[in-house]
Amino acid sequence: MSEFVTIKDNRDFSRLYRKGKSFVSPVLVTYVLKNRSGKLRYGITTGKKVGKAVKRTRARRVIRAAYYELFEQITGGCDIVFVARGKTPYVKSQTVLKAMKQHLKAAGVIIDNEKNTDSID
Repeated sequence: MSEFVTIKDNRDFSRLYRKGKSFVSPVLVTYVLKNRSGKLRYGITTGKKVGKAVKRTRARRVIRAAYYELFEQITGGCDIVFVARGKTPYVKSQTVLKAMKQHLKAAGVIIDNEKNTDSID
């Protein structure tokens, strides 16, 4: 997978909120739902509770940076929506990355790339 497909339609977000499995942490809420297209799609939402425009933009940027790091490990065929929380603009992307990884592992959509410790010399 080499392209990032975003969710833009309100009906897609609403479907994920209604039918998707949710995972919650202090910095991030994640909704995951399988789709029929076979493509991996993602969306990011930030409400007014997060802060004014500067804070909301920072929250989206931090979430997007964490998602781009995990992108190669995520299996296709699902829709994912990330919702920023009040603490999100104040933390580093590594904190969000850690929470995101936990959520996606719990959802079963992340591939564990555990390196084999036995090396052939």
